[in-house]
Amino acid sequence: MQFSMPLKQNHLFRRLYARGQSAANRHLVLYCRKNGQLCNRVGYTVSAKMGHAVARNRIRRQLREIYRLHEAQFRPGYDLVVVVRTRGMQASFQELTQAYLSLARKLELLLPEARP
Repeated sequence: MQFSMPLKQNHLFRRLYARGQSAANRHLVLYCRKNGQLCNRVGYTVSAKMGHAVARNRIRRQLREIYRLHEAQFRPGYDLVVVVRTRGMQASFQELTQAYLSLARKLELLLPEARP
């Protein structure tokens, strides 16, 4: 990932949940907040109730790949947390991509030239 870093600290996740903006659809919930840096920090949350570790890690890898493919379209300087919902576990890669980008559009995280 060129313009981003992983978000791993628990206190940053909690701050986003408490003070960040959010948008949701049937597959994902996206939280965002400005971080005052030149890069994005991205974190992913999949509950243990969603399935065994292999399934949870697979969905996290898919979400990281979606972000990597569309990274240049995102505005820099934000902390992002993506929370997977139950329906997201059965969604195809294309459905997850559409869900992720539609939430980013809702929160105005995409650069103007990236919007269709």
